[in-house]
Amino acid sequence: MQVIHPLPPPPILPTHHHHEALLPAAPAPLHNSQRHLPLQPPAPLRRHRPILHPKRPPIDPHPPPSCTVTRAAYLVRHAAIYANDFDYETYIAPLVEKLRNTTQPWPTTGPLSFLSNWTAPVDDAHLEKLTRVGLQEATTLGSSFRQRYPDLRAQKVWSSTADRTVKSAQGFIAGWTNTTTTNNVSHADVDVDLVQVAESASLGADSLTPYKACPAYSSSYGSDFENTFVKTYTRPILTRLNTHHPSFNFTATDITAMFELCGYETVIRGHLPSAPCLCSPRPNGSPSNTRTTSYGGGDGRQDLFVSFTHRELPPTVVTALGLFNNTAYTSPSFLNQSMPTDEVNYYRAWRSSHILPFLGNVGIERLECDGDGQGEGVYFRVLVNGAVQPVIGCRDGPGGSCSAGGFGEWMRGREEEFGDFGAACGNASASGELGIYA
Repeated sequence: MQVIHPLPPPPILPTHHHHEALLPAAPAPLHNSQRHLPLQPPAPLRRHRPILHPKRPPIDPHPPPSCTVTRAAYLVRHAAIYANDFDYETYIAPLVEKLRNTTQPWPTTGPLSFLSNWTAPVDDAHLEKLTRVGLQEATTLGSSFRQRYPDLRAQKVWSSTADRTVKSAQGFIAGWTNTTTTNNVSHADVDVDLVQVAESASLGADSLTPYKACPAYSSSYGSDFENTFVKTYTRPILTRLNTHHPSFNFTATDITAMFELCGYETVIRGHLPSAPCLCSPRPNGSPSNTRTTSYGGGDGRQDLFVSFTHRELPPTVVTALGLFNNTAYTSPSFLNQSMPTDEVNYYRAWRSSHILPFLGNVGIERLECDGDGQGEGVYFRVLVNGAVQPVIGCRDGPGGSCSAGGFGEWMRGREEEFGDFGAACGNASASGELGIYA
């Protein structure tokens, strides 16, 4: 574990051109030269979209009357990247190569006319790297936390050691500390250390990537369900496109790549691409990837704990907290039925686009209430991307919160249900202790 000071943290500035020192040059112009269509942000874009704030259930995220947030802890997915290697190699690169080699003449008008001069927003040299938009959004997240928690102290912020998580944390720190830059000199209201935690299987649970020490964990579990659903969902799209452009022979993989590109181009170039066919919403929030993630979990005192990690960990934490459970009020035996592969379950609780966007975060707040109109005492509540998510079986406090005693009892029950880290993961030698915050 290494403690470093950001060198220097990116400044808060109104455009994303000011972060070029931290980021690689873009392989394509930041702004598309084509006419920008006034499209609404599509619901899906798989997981590759800016952070959402869906207020479901509609509980006020502000502290309840007579209650004060005295501590908070957040786990945050890194900010927007150009593309991850799996998406690029599996979907995007094959489609880009296919477009490059096709003899299909694209029309000068209509939804596919943009393909006649469209260029891909990413190449293999930029994989896994943070975009300018992503860095700016990380800074904005830090600023929003500073406004939400003006009385909390954070001398440290944690991240895993990957470049994209480190730069996301640096952007957050710049926003949290109100960092500005004058004559190439950075000025911050307070000093915050960035603690980098190694991404090593040898650390067991004592890291921000504990799944690396967990043989029982598989990020590909659920892929078969997703692939089956994609074939069902893309069938009418393929029929429509191949009727008008038969020589290109669009496939289900091509359609998946087009949706991937819509999300990535948004966070690379800063706006939606001028391509309605790419960005027409998937039904109700990315149900195909939902199948993958659903089937797959002053005195120096630190008051605010913020940690940056990868997309694998937040769903694990959300699942451990019992949130967005399709079968919470029925039976776990109905899990597969709740996520059918031959149709969309519009009533499902688990929606990956709401849970796991770039900078998606899971937080727990500690509330102290004085009893004036509310129950007096200490309470805890969970927020996902800014929305309060009451814990099932523990809602005896104000504002969707859970009493300290009730929350402790509820947590002990979850520990008994899941067991210790090593046993659950099939790795008896793995450490089950989390000590990085000590």
